[in-house]
Amino acid sequence: MSALDLDAPVLSIDPKIANRRTGFKDKGPPAHAVLSDSLGISTVRDLLHHYPRDHLDRSRISSIRQARRGDFTTVVGRVRKVGSRLMRNRRKLVTVSIFDGTGYLNLLFFNQPWKERAHRVGDEVSASGKVGLYSGILQMSSPDVEVLSEGGDTIHTQRITPLYRATEGVTGKTIRELVFRALELVDAVPDPLPSELLEEEGLPSLDWALRTFHFPDSQQQLARARERLKFDELFTLELGVAFRKRRLARQERGVAHATDDELVRRFIASLPFELTDGQRRALDAIRHSMGEPHPMNLLLQGDVGSGKTVVALAACMIAVESGHQAAIMAPTEVLAGQHLRTVETILEPVGGRRFRARVPVRAGAGQPSLFGSPGDEPVRVDRGPTFALLTAAVTGRERVATLEAVRSGEVDIVVGTHALVQEGVAFGDLSLAVVDEQHRFGVHQRIALKEKGVSPDVLIMTATPIPRTLALTYYGDLDVAVLDELPAGRQPVETRLARTADQRRAAYDLVRGEVSAGRQAFVVCAAIDEQNRLEVRAAEKEAQRLENEVFPDLSVALLHGRMRPADKEARMEEFRSGRLDVLISTTVIEVGVDIPNATAMLVENAERFGLAQLHQLRGRIGRGAHRSYCVLFDEATPENLEAKQRLEAMVRTTDGFELADEDLRLRGEGTLFDVKQSGMPDLKLAKLSEDLDLVKRARARAFEMIEQDPTLESHGALRSELESRFADSIDWLFHT
Repeated sequence: MSALDLDAPVLSIDPKIANRRTGFKDKGPPAHAVLSDSLGISTVRDLLHHYPRDHLDRSRISSIRQARRGDFTTVVGRVRKVGSRLMRNRRKLVTVSIFDGTGYLNLLFFNQPWKERAHRVGDEVSASGKVGLYSGILQMSSPDVEVLSEGGDTIHTQRITPLYRATEGVTGKTIRELVFRALELVDAVPDPLPSELLEEEGLPSLDWALRTFHFPDSQQQLARARERLKFDELFTLELGVAFRKRRLARQERGVAHATDDELVRRFIASLPFELTDGQRRALDAIRHSMGEPHPMNLLLQGDVGSGKTVVALAACMIAVESGHQAAIMAPTEVLAGQHLRTVETILEPVGGRRFRARVPVRAGAGQPSLFGSPGDEPVRVDRGPTFALLTAAVTGRERVATLEAVRSGEVDIVVGTHALVQEGVAFGDLSLAVVDEQHRFGVHQRIALKEKGVSPDVLIMTATPIPRTLALTYYGDLDVAVLDELPAGRQPVETRLARTADQRRAAYDLVRGEVSAGRQAFVVCAAIDEQNRLEVRAAEKEAQRLENEVFPDLSVALLHGRMRPADKEARMEEFRSGRLDVLISTTVIEVGVDIPNATAMLVENAERFGLAQLHQLRGRIGRGAHRSYCVLFDEATPENLEAKQRLEAMVRTTDGFELADEDLRLRGEGTLFDVKQSGMPDLKLAKLSEDLDLVKRARARAFEMIEQDPTLESHGALRSELESRFADSIDWLFHT
């Protein structure tokens, strides 16, 4: 028989197995059609890369006499009797009795009448399952059974058996049989990795790894095969990252910013504090990258309060002094407004000024008109940058004037939200795009912002520390600078859990004590109104309760995302100015809000939040000179162990990087930071929470290969593998 091609349809493996009917009374579609529609398995190649979700060791065979109730074991014996009876529900129970010379054991099959025809007296069978005891006779309910033939292979028993993710109508057993037959029929699977790389890494061939991972002879073989297949996943992922990074660096022409940064030196000298060592290192890395003729793509990650905004503004100074523009994009209007205030405060000592639209006035009033003569144009302040806000809240004539000033280059630094990437926003000469909290944006928005300039430098800031493995993979096409220390004077935040009524009352007393001392507090809720499907404490109802029942003598107000932008800003200004004692809020305050006088935070239903979000929320306090307190109200059920682990981690540490690694361990990379938006292929076997060393090895090899062969011209098989793995995100790899 000729060898089976890897791209042959599943039906060609074994038509008898692949055409098994699925559904009630075998009236459904054939198994191969269900595999294609439900699991995306159409070819032999697809099938061989449908890896087992687990393995069950059925290689240890015991005699029936040795078997004990509760054991999971495999026994081999001859069929002595086959019988059936109807149960009370009118369904048939088939009993197959086997004997191995040491004792009898009954195999029970519920509602599987065909089993009575499948087993004949005298057949030798292997049965694997959990041993039970009924009326003094050992039995197995619904075991895996294989009829043994002389010299034949066992597929389901007497071995380390693969367990496959199945689907409705197609069992894991059917998939196991198809994989076994396919491996019998295919020739050696070609290996895309160079032999010298495999030798240096001590890895087996792909053919051996695939065959062994599906049907290993030992646990040691299984571990070795798994390592090779994990390495393949990570290596291809890193190869894509390295390929893209090299292509962008070599093909895209950016702006080589001037290195004579007098404005940056004046900016740093004007700050009322000393930069940390981490800030200086990050700024040096940015200065070097911005001086190169290729676009900078740098991720600046640092814990909440580590001073990322100051570093970003220093980068903006480099762009402005070189005669270009910079943009700072934030995920929310609240954060954009916070950035604008920071820009205004920090740039004032170096002559920075906010752009103001000129409003038409009546003739002869002595004021400039929006449509006035050239003599009415404002004089540009040469000693400092001009900055402006551009969000959905900027409307009317002010918006028209701001858009024109951005287009003409009159505005040096633009602060805004996603409005910056909308149609109608044009920059005169954008050379730096700063994106804050980039995990809140899709990759297409990032690209749209870049397209506002001619391949501008991109600085991405995140206060959500990224686990090391994610930084090396999903963010691996970016250079990374880390701020790993807090500015001097920052006080640690003490975190407590509240699970009882007494602990809740103590939390309210804590807030009252902080307010009495002249400070302020946040109360964070997960929902806005009672119709929220999570049935958690609603912010509106909670605000009323706290105002009327708990703190009737304090000034309490509500902030949430459904409020109009002007109302949100007015409410924040009330709190910022100290006119409010307690602010009840949804997660609209999660990032960017900087109120140094706020020293207490209560988080309702903290079990509903992820670790990254809780860490961000906690970062809204502890920003001043006073000690701060965060109380997490935990209403999780006792069986919700993951929530318990999250909250206990919050109490244990304030280190965002430690929390990020813990979050990755608890939740997995598929749910962190919405990494799906990055266009990366899925990992089937590798786990970023466990495989840091393997990630580092794969990354080093991938980057080394791209350095030697940037287009993979000499590695055609790898190029094909790369295009196949990134098929759903080919634009990310080649064109964006």
